Amino acid sequence: MEEDESISRLARRFGLLNAIEHSGKADIGSVISRILSEKVDLRKEAKRVKSLALVQVSSINLLDVETQNRTFREEFPGELEGYLAKKKQLSKTDSEKVHGLPELSDAIQGRVVTRFPPEPNGFMHIGHAKAAIIGYEYAKRYEGKFLVRFDDTNPAAEKKEYYEAFLESLRWLKIEADEIRNASDDMSIFYNLAERLIENSRAYVCTCTQEEMKKNRGVGIACSHRLQTKQQNMSVWSEMVSGMTERGIATLRFIGDMQSLNTTMRDPVLFRIVNAPHPLKGEEYHVWPTYDFDGAVEDSLEGVTHALRSKEYELRDESYYAILDALGMRKPRIVEFSRLELQNTTVSKRNLRKLIEDGHVEGWDDPRLPTISGLRRRGFLPEAIREFVLSMGVSKVESQPSWDLLESINRRMLDPIAKRFFFVENPVAIEVENAPSVKVVLKFHPDGDFGQREITTGGKFMISEDDAKTLSPGIKIRLIEAYNIEILSVGSIIKARFLGQDSINHIKKVQWVVPEEALPLSVTIAGPLLLQDQYNPSSLRTAKGLIESSGRNIDVGEIFQLVRFGFCRLDSTGMAILTHK
Repeated sequence: MEEDESISRLARRFGLLNAIEHSGKADIGSVISRILSEKVDLRKEAKRVKSLALVQVSSINLLDVETQNRTFREEFPGELEGYLAKKKQLSKTDSEKVHGLPELSDAIQGRVVTRFPPEPNGFMHIGHAKAAIIGYEYAKRYEGKFLVRFDDTNPAAEKKEYYEAFLESLRWLKIEADEIRNASDDMSIFYNLAERLIENSRAYVCTCTQEEMKKNRGVGIACSHRLQTKQQNMSVWSEMVSGMTERGIATLRFIGDMQSLNTTMRDPVLFRIVNAPHPLKGEEYHVWPTYDFDGAVEDSLEGVTHALRSKEYELRDESYYAILDALGMRKPRIVEFSRLELQNTTVSKRNLRKLIEDGHVEGWDDPRLPTISGLRRRGFLPEAIREFVLSMGVSKVESQPSWDLLESINRRMLDPIAKRFFFVENPVAIEVENAPSVKVVLKFHPDGDFGQREITTGGKFMISEDDAKTLSPGIKIRLIEAYNIEILSVGSIIKARFLGQDSINHIKKVQWVVPEEALPLSVTIAGPLLLQDQYNPSSLRTAKGLIESSGRNIDVGEIFQLVRFGFCRLDSTGMAILTHK
């Protein structure tokens, strides 16, 4: 048949190329995937494609690498050179690659489709950011598509505000989706596919209690509902969908393998009744798919080529593919990486929500939280978060990095752009005898062209309490960029005398503000949210002090540096948040 010859030629083309890519060993699965990506209409003929491809791959794998290369050049003139040129361009220099991300298996330039599938049941956090950034960077790298799909099939936990919260965080991270969708828009498709599984004897309606189901799955015993007829299953399914069945009474379960060592394959639940209004669909639906079902189905329907996700789902890979096989649907390649968590905090939305509900934190944007809103409010840059995430790569090795790495990246990026200001915490007064009136010119940045300000000083200053505690009669210090003084006495007001303006080596330098002009500033300082997995009641404190008068020109949202104190972000007038030292 002409079509068989066409399929065989495609199989030979992709088989030879795959063998060349992988040191002489072509992978049948990869070859089939490429054929079905090239010829979408052949997906219904997957068995025939596999049979024809197997013949070609078997013969190709009998050849040595040199013969494979020569054969490809002879049978497909010019294609190998074009492929190698593209590959060389992609890996020309390390700086042109996405840092920390290896090549994707079976990735074809221009055809890679990745996705980010958050559930809108909370705010986006650093763990979500890892998945979104990696997916987005791979799509850009291969000139493909990046999709955002809200897996919103659990209405009891979801809220409309969370959709926009995720989208706002993605915009701030400079992640642009080629398409934004909601899984809830495909409920009619899900129902049709569920009925196909019932008709094909691959799913059944179960009315076991959760306790019974858990017990049976634990010991690998199938319940009696597995033996129901298609008609019986379809009848109860129809009642479920129509809303005639109460929550918890019935579920639709996949016929897997109750003896499997992988317990996720022991007849997992595909649909359950959730009698709660959906944030977008209201009360239109009563039966909702689980992530096991809609995640796999949506990846296939949307044309996702590489399903990137954290390894916490690793045991569910088998059921992911089993469901797609049972439905005769295209199977994406799953790429897994370790989950990203930071030390002394949590990325569990359930735990985060409880912290909020218990009043331990003020909301999803609390600066102690690893949410993108919290990190943004604290003063972290989106570029720093991206570099931090990519530095973790796509390794499966579990790690829980400290905040230090993220802070060091952010500090490096802030240092050349953040203006400097004098700030004194818990101010203490100094009065200087015989002090001249001095006009001090201070640059907003020691290197960058950020302008300068002038401060006229007399003999009265405010310094920080920490600096004041180091002083005693006879000690000489320099008031930065002003002049030198000698301490005469220490009390509620420190007395000193003027020594001159010329710099003196090896004396302590102290920052200061002029009391008549300085402005009050409170700085919120976030510490470890959790200690030994328990809420740390001392995780937040406030430093109160005075900032120099030019601080009135700092815009809300601006990140700046308080000299010898740390980088901060102005949260509101007179209120800042310490980003880090």
